[in-house]
Order: sequence, then C-alpha cells, then structure tokens
Amino acid sequence: MDAGETPILKNRLIPVLLLNAGRMVKGVRFGEFRDVGHPVTTARVYDAQGADELVFLDIQAAREGRGTLADVVMQVAEGCFMPLTVGGGVRSIDDFRRLLKAGADKVSINTAAVERPALISEAAAVFGAQCVVVSIDAKRNAEGRREVATYAGTKFTGLEPVAWAKEAARLGAGELLITSVDHEGAMKGYDLELTRQVAEAVDIPVVAHGGVGTLEHLAQGLREGKASAVAAASIFHFTDQSVIKAKTYLKQAGVEVRWPL
Repeated sequence: MDAGETPILKNRLIPVLLLNAGRMVKGVRFGEFRDVGHPVTTARVYDAQGADELVFLDIQAAREGRGTLADVVMQVAEGCFMPLTVGGGVRSIDDFRRLLKAGADKVSINTAAVERPALISEAAAVFGAQCVVVSIDAKRNAEGRREVATYAGTKFTGLEPVAWAKEAARLGAGELLITSVDHEGAMKGYDLELTRQVAEAVDIPVVAHGGVGTLEHLAQGLREGKASAVAAASIFHFTDQSVIKAKTYLKQAGVEVRWPL
C-alpha cells in the first residue's frame, strides 16, 4: 500500500449464538425456541471455519433476572481465537469486568442501556469504547412504526431506533448491533431500511442482525444496508451453508471480506 493510501476495511462475518440457561437455542421473532446444540462445541466449529467474530446473547437473562455467562465465555475463550462479544444480563461495571476477565473482547448491553444510559459512558470510560456494544432490538408497534424494545423484544420503550442509535453513539458506544425482531428467525432477509438508516446516522460500526436465510442476504446487508458487519444464526443452524461457504460467496460477489480464512 502506498504512503497516504487509505486501507480498505474488510467486512466482518459474525455467527450469533443465542443462549438460554446455558444451551444454544433458535426461534422466530424471539419466540418458539428450540434447542440447537452446545455453545462451546459450536463456537469451536465457527472458529475453525474462519469466523471473524462470535456473538453470544443470553436472550432471556434480563427478562428472567439472571446473571452473566462468564462460565460459558471462559470455556469458549480457552479454545477459540476469534474475538467474542457477550451480552445478556449485563447491568453494571462489575458485570463488564467479569465477562472481560472471563475472555470476552466486547460486552453487549441492551435493556440496561435503555434503562440507565449512563452505563454506556461509564463502561467506555473504564474499559474503552471498543469494548462497549449497544444492542438495539427494533420492533414494529401497533401503529406500524419501528420502536426500540427491551426484555427480549417484549417491552416497548417509546424510543425511535435511529434516534436511540445516535444517542448510544454519543454516549460512547463503540459499536451497534441492530436486530429487527420482526425479521429475526424468519430467514427472509435483513430489515435493510432500518440498518441503512442507522448506519448513515452514526460514525461507529453497525452490525446487521436478524433475518438471514440465504448468502445473498449477507451481501445485501453490507451493500444495501451499509453495515460494517453481518451477523447471522439460522442460516448456519438450519441450512447446509457454513462460514466458509458464506465468505467464499461474498468474495466471489466482489464484497471485501477477510481472507484467507
């Protein structure tokens, strides 16, 4: 690369593991969950296939008042080399510290960030913005408008997703994980309009999540959704697609991805 030339940033491919009581689950629109395996075993498979990062989300932790997943994180971190983002039940700086000490590289907060936005700034000040991921679950309300929802998509907050994304970035978030509850698990593609609106409104990385059913959906999330990274779960659980196949497809489609695996 010549002096002064701007490096091309590679798009990231991130499998998502949704956890409930220590087991891996997958559902549709945050409901109808079914067990899909052991998180540690699956994480090692994704690591071997060249996933750029891995996201663990204990989706019922806030709703059920459970704590963080430090034990699972520690087991995964011991045998995997990809960066780990972990969320679910995180309410305090101590929860951040516990997960980072267990081996997480980033910590995701959702419900706690909405209920006490100052936690974003506090965590960024102590651990650095790069460790703070604000997860935003957007769901259409009775009027058909997208609204931020907490407690695994069960409680509307009155917040407009793009406005909340901008505020989270202002408070010190280093990254945003944007999930469309209406698209999640349906395997019909991302909410591209939502992802694009958020990506164009903030200057921090945006990860698209919720709805991937084909490899083309991943490309759409990066191209049309303007995301910095694409996250997915169902396509890897319920089809014959893999991280290797997904990266190969994206590379052949002209999308910049981290290569070789």
